[in-house]
Amino acid sequence: MQKISKYLMITILILSVVLPELSYSKTGNNTTLAKKKTNRMNWWREANFGMFIHWGLYSIPAGKWKEDTMYAEWIRNSAQIPLKTYDNFLSDFNPVNYNPEKWVNLAQEAGMKYIVITTKHHDGFCLFDSDYTDFDVTSTPYKKDLLKPLAKECHRQGIKLGWYYSIMDWHHPDYLPRRDWEKNRPTKNANFDHYFRYMKNQLNELLTDYGNIGLLWFDGEWEKKWNDRRGLKLYNYVRSLQKDIIVNDRVGASRIELTKSSDEINFLGDYLTPEQKIPNARFPNVDWETCMTMNNHWGYNKYDNNWKSTQNLIRKLIDIVSKGGNLLLNVGPKADGTFPKESISRLKNIGNWMDKHGKSIYGTGASPFKNLEWGRCTKKKLPDGTTNLYMHIFNWPEDNVLIVPGLVSTVKSVNYLGHKSNKLVSYTKDKDNLKIKLDPKYKNKYASVLTVNIEGAPQIAYAPKIVAPNNKFVKNIQISLKSSIESPQIYYTLNGKKPTIDSKVYDNPIKLSQSAPFKARIFMNGKAISPLASYRFQKVDPQPALNISNSKLKKGILQKEYQGNWDHIPNFSKLDPKDVKIKSRIRVDNTIGKEHFGYRYLGYIKIKKDGVYKFWTMSDDGSKLYINDQLVVDNGGLHSSQYEEGNIALSEGYHKIKIDYFDKTGGNILKVFYKYKDGNKKELPENILFID
Repeated sequence: MQKISKYLMITILILSVVLPELSYSKTGNNTTLAKKKTNRMNWWREANFGMFIHWGLYSIPAGKWKEDTMYAEWIRNSAQIPLKTYDNFLSDFNPVNYNPEKWVNLAQEAGMKYIVITTKHHDGFCLFDSDYTDFDVTSTPYKKDLLKPLAKECHRQGIKLGWYYSIMDWHHPDYLPRRDWEKNRPTKNANFDHYFRYMKNQLNELLTDYGNIGLLWFDGEWEKKWNDRRGLKLYNYVRSLQKDIIVNDRVGASRIELTKSSDEINFLGDYLTPEQKIPNARFPNVDWETCMTMNNHWGYNKYDNNWKSTQNLIRKLIDIVSKGGNLLLNVGPKADGTFPKESISRLKNIGNWMDKHGKSIYGTGASPFKNLEWGRCTKKKLPDGTTNLYMHIFNWPEDNVLIVPGLVSTVKSVNYLGHKSNKLVSYTKDKDNLKIKLDPKYKNKYASVLTVNIEGAPQIAYAPKIVAPNNKFVKNIQISLKSSIESPQIYYTLNGKKPTIDSKVYDNPIKLSQSAPFKARIFMNGKAISPLASYRFQKVDPQPALNISNSKLKKGILQKEYQGNWDHIPNFSKLDPKDVKIKSRIRVDNTIGKEHFGYRYLGYIKIKKDGVYKFWTMSDDGSKLYINDQLVVDNGGLHSSQYEEGNIALSEGYHKIKIDYFDKTGGNILKVFYKYKDGNKKELPENILFID
């Protein structure tokens, strides 16, 4: 039986007001909305390091159910524990040793600037006193709200506090879908709209009773009843309660992977949340945060001794910050309210390193270097116009000489960070390389840090960036070159030889009408200072169009639907379709609310001009795009939403198009884009799709 709400009138009033601006984060956007986002994100971007806390009833079995010891916060689902059996944990939950002051002290001591705690995980149990359910901490022997003293302590110590809140709820009678194995829980009277109202009521409590909350960390968004429409409503609702609150991407239904195409993505929320992984590349223009465990589990599992070392954790933090992200490092407290001793020791060790080297983490941006074999770099612009480059050394050079490649900027000083002597370090410049003489006595087993102070913004001599629509062309192609440094001298060749000062000088875009191996390099004072850029451009014949009469075609695309539980795209040709429809366009979105299905789209695409066309698919899970039976885009496999691309030369007229797509679980999304030469990338329009 639910408690009587004392917030009913407040909720009605809030729903009657105009909600704040919509917030779809778009990378590279310089609009007013982006400026507002920057203002509220400033503290988060400065922090770079936070603590995640997973705590709830699942800490009582401590990972074990029957003979298995592999469980944690997912134990009710993974071990298939009936609801009534799981509810018995309420009588055992009594964290008498819970001391929020110690928790916050440990976070501060580790150098963390914010805390995010599970107010309600997927099991539906609430760590706070909620008027909308009895399945909360006040129904346990402890009886007291666990979040209020934590919020009070965070506010007192000046550390930002965030709430984790699960959209998925295995306990609430109105949440759908049920677990596959729950055969005795009827769904006849379940109403997801009622559950949506329940979530809003609880979020109202969490955002009005606990003071200023820095961020909301949603999760459990991948099941079929959730979609971006509901996510947007929820986002705007919580922003109406606290206008400056930061909200993660999982408020929406389409979680996006950080990939090479992340400069083109849109997502609901303020930042992306890769889980247990660090992207391979730098993403300095996208707000993102890796959440990661210290061992293998989020919740407490006393049998899990696979702890990451302090060195591993510190280097992961550095790696993440050097790529433009934050680290949210998890602790799974025991049922009595204490942290595992292994977590405590690592937090203290990290804190000792941060005491000396925190300047290289807080408020720093992504590395200007694409790759450093010996470690990582972070950067910070200083008020006097100079920039500090913090060189984190993972692999100490055997000859004690650190080479920083490609640094063209004028170096003002080099010293060891974290040492009272602030000793200046000797260095020399050799062409584009900075050579630093190291003293082994300053070697740190976790990561040694050098501060390299330079004039202005960093200038790094990368290979010139070759800008062209494709590497293939039909008639001719225009090639531009971009440099990473100011006032460059770029020399290039079209005969396969390395450029020299006797080669052609780049000053205007190059028009190429024949196949050629293109090479370019940056020079300064008559000497090459950058790596070589190399690209082979190929003149090709476009694939001929099909001999089809306009009168035999009609607008649309054929969609064949299949059912199955696959880990990759099956051969749909060998399967019988469940349904066949004619659709106006090729698109799948989360509103369809399905799992374990696949689509095959068949038809023709009308090409207006001869040329090389680039195609993209964005999908969750896998997709493949074929033109004239040739695979153009391979985006197959199990994954969250991600882009893949490919290109093909086509003649004016009609060409066969086929797209295979499958979804196992989670989000449902498929979009297809194309671009001709230097035109804009756009979703395939309805007016170029046909069937016979």
